[in-house]
Amino acid sequence: MDMKLELIPVPVSDVDRSKTFYVDAVGFHLDHDVEPGNGMRIVQLTPPGSACSIAFGIGMTRPDAAPVHGIHLVVDDIAAVRELLRARGVDVGPVRDLGGVAYASFSDPDGNTWELQSLAGLRGL
Repeated sequence: MDMKLELIPVPVSDVDRSKTFYVDAVGFHLDHDVEPGNGMRIVQLTPPGSACSIAFGIGMTRPDAAPVHGIHLVVDDIAAVRELLRARGVDVGPVRDLGGVAYASFSDPDGNTWELQSLAGLRGL
């Protein structure tokens, strides 16, 4: 039996601000921005090279939904990705080595947190 993780709903307070952050600053691909009716709006985005997407919008999550924490983006060269994101205005924390696996974290405007993870550790630093 296969179980594929393909979509993670992310709670946001401002759809347009979040769309701009994820597309322009983080570099996610915009898959859909649709308004199917009844005041609903769904924005779906996919990180480059990923099979799993995120989605947010009006009517997707409860207004009081807590932020999502610790979503991992696995990268080959954490130093290069960190610098690219910082150049685009994303406040990415320092790279941390946790026993040969490197991490660097950032948050979106609503406090949803992300971890860049490199299984190659601190290669290139």
